[in-house]
Amino acid sequence: MHAALVTLTIDPAQAPAAAAALMDDILPSIRSAPGFLTGYWLEPVDGRGFSMTVFETEEQARAATPPAAGWTAPGVTIESVEFRRVAVAVP
Repeated sequence: MHAALVTLTIDPAQAPAAAAALMDDILPSIRSAPGFLTGYWLEPVDGRGFSMTVFETEEQARAATPPAAGWTAPGVTIESVEFRRVAVAVP
């Protein structure tokens, strides 16, 4: 399993539109991506957000994660994307 860790900033004035894009566009795309296992989107604090999605393979994670996936949301800037092997998963 491999995780994609995304750090982003959100313009507070566009936060409602960004949240709508997440729910209406991004989540359905991620959920239907090959190899998707689970994902977590943390509530932004002071305009900074964080997400972690887990896929079966690193290649699947890279294909479904920005910038490769090409998804965007209003007022959102992707600051960094990291890919890491999941060392331990506890249900």
